[in-house]
Amino acid sequence: MSLYSLKDELEKHLSKRTNELFDIDDKIILNDLTNTYFEGEKRNSKLAKFGRSKEKRRDARLVVLALVVNIEGFIKYSSIHQGNIADCDTLSTMIDKLASHTCKEKKAVIVLDAGIATEENLKLITDKGYKYLCVSRSKLKDYKAVQDRLTVLMETKSKQFVRLKAVSTEKNTDYYLEVKSPAKEMKETGMRNQFEQRFEEALQSIHKGVHSKGGVRKAEKVHQRLGRAKERYPSVQQYYIIDVSVDEKTKVVTEITWKKDEARHSGKSDNAGIYFLRTNLNVADEVSVWNIYNTIREIENTFRTLKTDLDLRPIYHKNDDATMVHLHLGILAYWLVNTVRHQLKSKNINSCWSEIVRIGNTQKVVTTTGKNSLDQLVSTRKCSEPNENLKGIFDILKTNYQLFCLYLK
Repeated sequence: MSLYSLKDELEKHLSKRTNELFDIDDKIILNDLTNTYFEGEKRNSKLAKFGRSKEKRRDARLVVLALVVNIEGFIKYSSIHQGNIADCDTLSTMIDKLASHTCKEKKAVIVLDAGIATEENLKLITDKGYKYLCVSRSKLKDYKAVQDRLTVLMETKSKQFVRLKAVSTEKNTDYYLEVKSPAKEMKETGMRNQFEQRFEEALQSIHKGVHSKGGVRKAEKVHQRLGRAKERYPSVQQYYIIDVSVDEKTKVVTEITWKKDEARHSGKSDNAGIYFLRTNLNVADEVSVWNIYNTIREIENTFRTLKTDLDLRPIYHKNDDATMVHLHLGILAYWLVNTVRHQLKSKNINSCWSEIVRIGNTQKVVTTTGKNSLDQLVSTRKCSEPNENLKGIFDILKTNYQLFCLYLK
Protein backbone atom coordinates (compact mmCIF):
# COMPACT_ATOMS: atom_id res chain seq x y z
CA MET A 1 0.00 0.00 0.00
CA SER A 2 2.94 2.33 0.69
CA LEU A 3 4.07 1.86 -2.94
CA TYR A 4 0.57 2.74 -4.19
CA SER A 5 0.69 5.98 -2.18
CA LEU A 6 3.54 7.06 -4.50
CA LYS A 7 1.55 6.25 -7.64
CA ASP A 8 1.48 9.76 -9.15
CA GLU A 9 5.17 10.42 -8.44
CA LEU A 10 6.17 7.05 -9.89
CA GLU A 11 4.14 7.51 -13.08
CA LYS A 12 5.45 11.04 -13.56
CA HIS A 13 9.05 9.86 -13.13
CA LEU A 14 8.67 6.83 -15.40
CA SER A 15 6.91 8.92 -18.05
CA LYS A 16 9.77 11.43 -18.11
CA ARG A 17 12.48 8.76 -17.94
CA THR A 18 11.21 6.64 -20.85
CA ASN A 19 10.81 9.75 -23.00
CA GLU A 20 14.46 10.61 -22.33
CA LEU A 21 15.74 7.06 -22.86
CA PHE A 22 14.01 6.52 -26.18
CA ASP A 23 13.82 10.13 -27.41
CA ILE A 24 10.00 10.14 -27.46
CA ASP A 25 8.07 13.31 -28.15
CA ASP A 26 4.48 13.03 -26.95
CA LYS A 27 2.82 14.60 -29.97
CA ILE A 28 -0.13 12.19 -29.85
CA ILE A 29 -1.78 10.97 -26.66
CA LEU A 30 -4.39 8.19 -26.46
CA ASN A 31 -7.14 8.09 -23.86
CA ASP A 32 -9.47 5.15 -23.26
CA LEU A 33 -11.05 2.98 -20.57
CA THR A 34 -11.43 -0.71 -19.96
CA ASN A 35 -12.81 -2.79 -17.13
CA THR A 36 -12.01 -6.05 -15.43
CA TYR A 37 -14.34 -8.20 -13.38
CA PHE A 38 -14.26 -9.70 -9.90
CA GLU A 39 -14.73 -13.31 -8.93
CA GLY A 40 -16.89 -13.24 -5.82
CA GLU A 41 -19.83 -11.19 -4.63
CA LYS A 42 -17.95 -8.10 -3.32
CA ARG A 43 -21.13 -6.88 -1.66
CA ASN A 44 -19.45 -4.41 0.71
CA SER A 45 -17.07 -2.96 -1.89
CA LYS A 46 -17.26 0.74 -2.78
CA LEU A 47 -15.21 0.07 -5.90
CA ALA A 48 -16.83 -3.02 -7.40
CA LYS A 49 -20.11 -2.17 -9.16
CA PHE A 50 -22.26 -3.72 -11.85
CA GLY A 51 -21.76 -2.06 -15.21
CA ARG A 52 -21.23 -2.70 -18.91
CA SER A 53 -18.62 -5.45 -19.00
CA LYS A 54 -16.14 -5.56 -21.92
CA GLU A 55 -16.04 -9.36 -21.44
CA LYS A 56 -19.86 -9.68 -21.38
CA ARG A 57 -19.76 -10.73 -17.71
CA ARG A 58 -23.12 -9.28 -16.69
CA ASP A 59 -23.09 -11.51 -13.61
CA ALA A 60 -19.89 -10.03 -12.16
CA ARG A 61 -19.07 -6.70 -10.52
CA LEU A 62 -16.50 -4.53 -12.28
CA VAL A 63 -13.72 -2.04 -11.71
CA VAL A 64 -12.77 0.50 -14.40
CA LEU A 65 -9.18 1.29 -15.40
CA ALA A 66 -8.60 4.54 -17.31
CA LEU A 67 -5.28 5.08 -19.11
CA VAL A 68 -3.50 7.87 -20.94
CA VAL A 69 -0.91 6.32 -23.26
CA ASN A 70 1.48 7.67 -25.90
CA ILE A 71 1.78 6.08 -29.33
CA GLU A 72 4.77 4.00 -28.19
CA GLY A 73 2.57 2.30 -25.60
CA PHE A 74 4.06 3.97 -22.51
CA ILE A 75 1.54 4.98 -19.86
CA LYS A 76 1.40 8.68 -19.03
CA TYR A 77 -1.22 8.40 -16.30
CA SER A 78 -3.66 5.84 -14.92
CA SER A 79 -6.67 5.99 -12.62
CA ILE A 80 -9.01 3.45 -11.07
CA HIS A 81 -12.78 4.03 -10.89
CA GLN A 82 -15.99 2.38 -9.79
CA GLY A 83 -17.29 -0.26 -12.19
CA ASN A 84 -20.45 1.68 -13.10
CA ILE A 85 -18.78 4.96 -14.09
CA ALA A 86 -19.59 6.21 -17.58
CA ASP A 87 -16.74 6.47 -20.07
CA CYS A 88 -17.36 10.17 -20.57
CA ASP A 89 -17.07 11.05 -16.84
CA THR A 90 -13.31 10.49 -16.43
CA LEU A 91 -11.73 12.91 -18.89
CA SER A 92 -11.40 16.12 -16.85
CA THR A 93 -9.09 14.61 -14.22
CA MET A 94 -7.09 12.77 -16.87
CA ILE A 95 -6.36 15.97 -18.81
CA ASP A 96 -5.28 17.82 -15.65
CA LYS A 97 -2.86 15.00 -14.82
CA LEU A 98 -1.67 14.83 -18.42
CA ALA A 99 -0.51 18.44 -18.20
CA SER A 100 1.81 17.57 -15.29
CA HIS A 101 3.13 14.36 -16.86
CA THR A 102 4.04 15.71 -20.33
CA CYS A 103 5.80 18.71 -21.82
CA LYS A 104 3.67 21.80 -21.14
CA GLU A 105 5.12 23.75 -24.06
CA LYS A 106 4.02 21.16 -26.64
CA LYS A 107 0.32 20.42 -26.50
CA ALA A 108 -0.42 16.89 -27.69
CA VAL A 109 -3.26 15.75 -29.92
CA ILE A 110 -5.66 13.67 -27.79
CA VAL A 111 -7.14 10.68 -29.62
CA LEU A 112 -10.43 9.41 -28.18
CA ASP A 113 -12.90 6.66 -28.84
CA ALA A 114 -16.56 7.51 -29.33
CA GLY A 115 -17.53 6.58 -25.76
CA ILE A 116 -15.60 9.55 -24.32
CA ALA A 117 -16.17 12.02 -27.16
CA THR A 118 -19.24 13.86 -25.87
CA GLU A 119 -19.77 17.49 -26.87
CA GLU A 120 -18.95 18.55 -23.30
CA ASN A 121 -15.67 16.62 -23.30
CA LEU A 122 -14.61 17.96 -26.69
CA LYS A 123 -15.27 21.50 -25.47
CA LEU A 124 -13.27 20.71 -22.32
CA ILE A 125 -10.30 19.55 -24.40
CA THR A 126 -10.46 22.69 -26.55
CA ASP A 127 -10.75 25.00 -23.53
CA LYS A 128 -7.60 23.45 -22.03
CA GLY A 129 -5.68 24.17 -25.22
CA TYR A 130 -5.48 20.68 -26.73
CA LYS A 131 -6.47 19.34 -30.13
CA TYR A 132 -8.61 16.22 -30.43
CA LEU A 133 -9.40 13.49 -32.92
CA CYS A 134 -12.21 11.03 -32.29
CA VAL A 135 -14.92 8.87 -33.78
CA SER A 136 -18.13 10.87 -34.09
CA ARG A 137 -20.72 9.59 -31.62
CA SER A 138 -23.43 9.76 -34.28
CA LYS A 139 -23.54 9.39 -38.04
CA LEU A 140 -23.92 12.64 -39.92
CA LYS A 141 -27.08 13.07 -41.94
CA ASP A 142 -26.96 16.45 -43.66
CA TYR A 143 -23.45 16.68 -45.03
CA LYS A 144 -21.66 17.14 -48.34
CA ALA A 145 -18.24 16.40 -49.78
CA VAL A 146 -15.63 19.16 -49.41
CA GLN A 147 -14.82 20.75 -52.75
CA ASP A 148 -11.35 20.32 -54.25
CA ARG A 149 -10.59 17.37 -51.93
CA LEU A 150 -10.03 13.97 -53.51
CA THR A 151 -11.63 10.76 -52.32
CA VAL A 152 -8.82 8.41 -51.23
CA LEU A 153 -8.85 4.61 -51.50
CA MET A 154 -6.30 3.30 -49.02
CA GLU A 155 -5.00 -0.17 -48.16
CA THR A 156 -4.72 -0.88 -44.43
CA LYS A 157 -2.15 -3.05 -42.63
CA SER A 158 -4.65 -5.92 -42.65
CA LYS A 159 -4.80 -5.75 -46.47
CA GLN A 160 -8.30 -4.27 -46.42
CA PHE A 161 -9.28 -1.19 -48.42
CA VAL A 162 -11.05 1.82 -46.90
CA ARG A 163 -12.50 4.85 -48.65
CA LEU A 164 -11.67 8.23 -47.13
CA LYS A 165 -13.63 11.37 -48.04
CA ALA A 166 -13.56 14.81 -46.42
CA VAL A 167 -17.07 16.10 -45.70
CA SER A 168 -18.57 19.17 -44.07
CA THR A 169 -21.75 20.08 -42.25
CA GLU A 170 -23.35 23.45 -41.55
CA LYS A 171 -24.04 22.56 -37.93
CA ASN A 172 -20.36 22.19 -36.96
CA THR A 173 -17.10 23.75 -38.11
CA ASP A 174 -14.98 20.71 -37.22
CA TYR A 175 -13.31 18.65 -39.92
CA TYR A 176 -15.10 15.36 -40.61
CA LEU A 177 -13.69 12.38 -42.48
CA GLU A 178 -16.17 9.86 -43.86
CA VAL A 179 -14.69 6.35 -43.67
CA LYS A 180 -16.23 3.54 -45.70
CA SER A 181 -14.95 0.14 -44.60
CA PRO A 182 -15.98 -3.03 -46.51
CA ALA A 183 -14.94 -5.18 -43.56
CA LYS A 184 -17.13 -3.16 -41.19
CA GLU A 185 -19.94 -3.26 -43.75
CA MET A 186 -19.74 -7.05 -43.92
CA LYS A 187 -19.80 -7.30 -40.12
CA GLU A 188 -22.75 -4.91 -39.74
CA THR A 189 -24.69 -6.62 -42.52
CA GLY A 190 -24.13 -10.03 -40.97
CA MET A 191 -25.28 -8.83 -37.55
CA ARG A 192 -28.33 -7.09 -39.02
CA ASN A 193 -29.33 -10.22 -40.98
CA GLN A 194 -28.99 -12.28 -37.83
CA PHE A 195 -31.14 -9.88 -35.79
CA GLU A 196 -33.75 -9.69 -38.56
CA GLN A 197 -33.98 -13.47 -38.65
CA ARG A 198 -34.44 -13.66 -34.89
CA PHE A 199 -37.02 -10.86 -34.91
CA GLU A 200 -39.02 -12.59 -37.66
CA GLU A 201 -38.84 -15.85 -35.70
CA ALA A 202 -40.31 -13.99 -32.71
CA LEU A 203 -43.10 -12.60 -34.92
CA GLN A 204 -43.74 -16.07 -36.30
CA SER A 205 -44.05 -17.43 -32.77
CA ILE A 206 -46.61 -14.73 -31.92
CA HIS A 207 -48.48 -15.50 -35.16
CA LYS A 208 -48.52 -19.20 -34.30
CA GLY A 209 -49.92 -18.42 -30.84
CA VAL A 210 -52.77 -16.40 -32.38
CA HIS A 211 -53.80 -19.31 -34.61
CA SER A 212 -53.17 -22.21 -32.19
CA LYS A 213 -55.64 -23.75 -29.82
CA GLY A 214 -54.81 -22.52 -26.32
CA GLY A 215 -52.34 -19.96 -27.70
CA VAL A 216 -52.03 -16.30 -26.72
CA ARG A 217 -54.82 -14.44 -28.51
CA LYS A 218 -55.93 -11.68 -26.15
CA ALA A 219 -55.03 -8.34 -27.72
CA GLU A 220 -53.36 -7.01 -24.56
CA LYS A 221 -51.15 -10.10 -24.24
CA VAL A 222 -50.27 -10.13 -27.94
CA HIS A 223 -49.19 -6.48 -27.82
CA GLN A 224 -47.09 -7.26 -24.74
CA ARG A 225 -45.33 -10.03 -26.67
CA LEU A 226 -44.78 -7.66 -29.60
CA GLY A 227 -43.35 -5.04 -27.26
CA ARG A 228 -40.89 -7.51 -25.76
CA ALA A 229 -39.75 -8.60 -29.23
CA LYS A 230 -39.21 -4.98 -30.29
CA GLU A 231 -37.32 -4.26 -27.08
CA ARG A 232 -35.09 -7.27 -27.68
CA TYR A 233 -34.21 -6.24 -31.24
CA PRO A 234 -34.37 -2.41 -31.30
CA SER A 235 -31.91 -2.02 -34.19
CA VAL A 236 -34.10 -3.89 -36.72
CA GLN A 237 -37.71 -3.64 -35.49
CA GLN A 238 -38.01 -0.13 -36.96
CA TYR A 239 -37.72 -1.56 -40.49
CA TYR A 240 -40.92 -3.64 -40.17
CA ILE A 241 -44.53 -2.64 -40.69
CA ILE A 242 -46.69 -4.80 -38.40
CA ASP A 243 -50.49 -4.96 -38.63
CA VAL A 244 -52.56 -6.49 -35.85
CA SER A 245 -56.28 -7.20 -36.55
CA VAL A 246 -58.46 -7.25 -33.42
CA ASP A 247 -62.09 -8.30 -32.96
CA GLU A 248 -63.57 -5.26 -31.20
CA LYS A 249 -66.21 -7.29 -29.38
CA THR A 250 -64.04 -10.05 -27.93
CA LYS A 251 -60.75 -8.11 -27.86
CA VAL A 252 -59.12 -11.12 -29.47
CA VAL A 253 -56.46 -10.88 -32.18
CA THR A 254 -57.66 -12.51 -35.37
CA GLU A 255 -54.59 -11.94 -37.54
CA ILE A 256 -51.07 -10.54 -37.39
CA THR A 257 -49.06 -9.70 -40.51
CA TRP A 258 -45.75 -7.98 -41.17
CA LYS A 259 -43.56 -6.81 -43.99
CA LYS A 260 -40.30 -4.90 -44.39
CA ASP A 261 -40.33 -1.18 -45.08
CA GLU A 262 -38.08 -1.51 -48.12
CA ALA A 263 -37.36 2.21 -48.42
CA ARG A 264 -36.01 2.52 -44.88
CA HIS A 265 -34.30 -0.86 -45.04
CA SER A 266 -32.41 -0.05 -48.24
CA GLY A 267 -31.35 3.30 -46.80
CA LYS A 268 -29.83 1.51 -43.83
CA SER A 269 -28.00 -0.87 -46.16
CA ASP A 270 -26.49 2.04 -48.09
CA ASN A 271 -24.99 3.43 -44.86
CA ALA A 272 -23.52 0.13 -43.66
CA GLY A 273 -19.81 0.23 -42.95
CA ILE A 274 -19.66 4.05 -42.78
CA TYR A 275 -18.41 6.01 -39.78
CA PHE A 276 -16.99 9.49 -39.28
CA LEU A 277 -13.77 10.78 -37.74
CA ARG A 278 -13.95 14.24 -36.23
CA THR A 279 -11.13 16.66 -35.34
CA ASN A 280 -10.39 20.33 -34.67
CA LEU A 281 -6.93 19.99 -36.25
CA ASN A 282 -5.98 21.98 -39.31
CA VAL A 283 -5.99 19.03 -41.67
CA ALA A 284 -3.76 18.88 -44.73
CA ASP A 285 -4.85 15.52 -46.12
CA GLU A 286 -7.20 12.66 -45.36
CA VAL A 287 -4.52 9.98 -44.95
CA SER A 288 -2.89 11.92 -42.08
CA VAL A 289 -6.18 11.94 -40.14
CA TRP A 290 -6.64 8.23 -40.73
CA ASN A 291 -3.08 7.43 -39.60
CA ILE A 292 -3.35 9.55 -36.46
CA TYR A 293 -6.62 7.92 -35.45
CA ASN A 294 -5.27 4.41 -35.97
CA THR A 295 -2.63 4.99 -33.32
CA ILE A 296 -5.48 4.23 -30.88
CA ARG A 297 -4.78 0.55 -31.63
CA GLU A 298 -1.77 0.94 -29.33
CA ILE A 299 -3.93 1.51 -26.26
CA GLU A 300 -5.95 -1.57 -27.21
CA ASN A 301 -2.68 -3.53 -27.20
CA THR A 302 -1.90 -2.04 -23.77
CA PHE A 303 -5.22 -3.24 -22.33
CA ARG A 304 -4.72 -6.68 -23.89
CA THR A 305 -1.26 -7.03 -22.35
CA LEU A 306 -2.43 -5.88 -18.92
CA LYS A 307 -5.50 -8.08 -18.75
CA THR A 308 -4.23 -11.22 -20.48
CA ASP A 309 -0.43 -11.37 -20.13
CA LEU A 310 -0.17 -9.67 -16.72
CA ASP A 311 -3.27 -11.31 -15.20
CA LEU A 312 -5.35 -8.25 -14.34
CA ARG A 313 -8.43 -10.27 -15.32
CA PRO A 314 -10.19 -11.47 -13.22
CA ILE A 315 -9.55 -10.04 -9.72
CA TYR A 316 -9.92 -12.21 -6.62
CA HIS A 317 -9.18 -9.74 -3.80
CA LYS A 318 -11.77 -9.23 -1.09
CA ASN A 319 -11.07 -5.60 -0.12
CA ASP A 320 -10.69 -2.46 -2.22
CA ASP A 321 -7.20 -1.54 -1.00
CA ALA A 322 -5.80 -4.88 -2.15
CA THR A 323 -7.57 -4.47 -5.50
CA MET A 324 -6.04 -1.05 -6.14
CA VAL A 325 -2.57 -2.24 -5.12
CA HIS A 326 -2.90 -5.28 -7.41
CA LEU A 327 -3.88 -3.10 -10.38
CA HIS A 328 -1.03 -0.68 -9.66
CA LEU A 329 1.55 -3.49 -9.48
CA GLY A 330 0.25 -4.75 -12.82
CA ILE A 331 0.74 -1.28 -14.32
CA LEU A 332 4.29 -1.07 -12.93
CA ALA A 333 5.02 -4.50 -14.43
CA TYR A 334 3.69 -3.20 -17.72
CA TRP A 335 6.37 -0.47 -17.76
CA LEU A 336 9.01 -3.24 -17.82
CA VAL A 337 7.10 -5.20 -20.44
CA ASN A 338 6.66 -2.22 -22.74
CA THR A 339 10.30 -1.15 -22.33
CA VAL A 340 11.36 -4.58 -23.61
CA ARG A 341 8.76 -4.62 -26.40
CA HIS A 342 9.64 -1.07 -27.50
CA GLN A 343 13.28 -2.07 -28.03
CA LEU A 344 12.25 -5.23 -29.89
CA LYS A 345 9.75 -3.38 -32.10
CA SER A 346 12.52 -0.99 -33.17
CA LYS A 347 14.15 -4.09 -34.74
CA ASN A 348 10.89 -5.32 -36.33
CA ILE A 349 10.13 -7.94 -33.67
CA ASN A 350 6.45 -7.27 -32.94
CA SER A 351 5.68 -10.35 -30.83
CA CYS A 352 3.21 -10.07 -27.95
CA TRP A 353 4.52 -10.49 -24.42
CA SER A 354 3.24 -14.07 -24.05
CA GLU A 355 5.21 -15.06 -27.17
CA ILE A 356 8.35 -13.38 -25.83
CA VAL A 357 7.93 -15.29 -22.56
CA ARG A 358 7.46 -18.54 -24.49
CA ILE A 359 10.70 -17.94 -26.40
CA GLY A 360 12.46 -17.11 -23.13
CA ASN A 361 11.25 -20.36 -21.58
CA THR A 362 13.15 -22.37 -24.19
CA GLN A 363 16.32 -21.62 -22.20
CA LYS A 364 16.54 -23.93 -19.20
CA VAL A 365 18.52 -24.02 -15.97
CA VAL A 366 20.58 -27.21 -15.59
CA THR A 367 21.88 -28.33 -12.20
CA THR A 368 24.80 -30.82 -12.15
CA THR A 369 25.85 -32.49 -8.86
CA GLY A 370 28.97 -34.58 -8.16
CA LYS A 371 31.75 -35.29 -5.66
CA ASN A 372 35.24 -33.82 -5.81
CA SER A 373 38.54 -35.48 -4.85
CA LEU A 374 37.89 -34.64 -1.21
CA ASP A 375 34.60 -36.51 -1.34
CA GLN A 376 32.66 -33.22 -1.03
CA LEU A 377 29.33 -32.79 -2.81
CA VAL A 378 29.60 -29.99 -5.40
CA SER A 379 26.70 -28.58 -7.47
CA THR A 380 26.91 -26.41 -10.58
CA ARG A 381 23.87 -24.54 -11.89
CA LYS A 382 24.12 -23.07 -15.38
CA CYS A 383 21.80 -21.84 -18.13
CA SER A 384 21.49 -23.87 -21.31
CA GLU A 385 22.55 -22.41 -24.63
CA PRO A 386 19.75 -20.14 -25.98
CA ASN A 387 18.27 -20.86 -29.41
CA GLU A 388 18.63 -18.43 -32.30
CA ASN A 389 15.34 -16.60 -31.60
CA LEU A 390 16.31 -15.99 -27.98
CA LYS A 391 19.82 -14.95 -28.96
CA GLY A 392 18.31 -12.35 -31.26
CA ILE A 393 16.25 -10.95 -28.37
CA PHE A 394 19.29 -10.94 -26.05
CA ASP A 395 21.35 -9.13 -28.68
CA ILE A 396 18.75 -6.38 -29.06
CA LEU A 397 18.43 -6.00 -25.28
CA LYS A 398 22.24 -6.23 -24.89
CA THR A 399 21.88 -9.07 -22.39
CA ASN A 400 24.37 -11.84 -21.61
CA TYR A 401 23.42 -15.27 -23.03
CA GLN A 402 24.31 -16.92 -19.70
CA LEU A 403 22.20 -15.11 -17.13
CA PHE A 404 23.94 -16.75 -14.18
CA CYS A 405 26.33 -19.54 -13.19
CA LEU A 406 26.46 -20.80 -9.59
CA TYR A 407 28.85 -23.21 -7.88
CA LEU A 408 27.47 -24.63 -4.67
CA LYS A 409 29.00 -26.95 -2.09
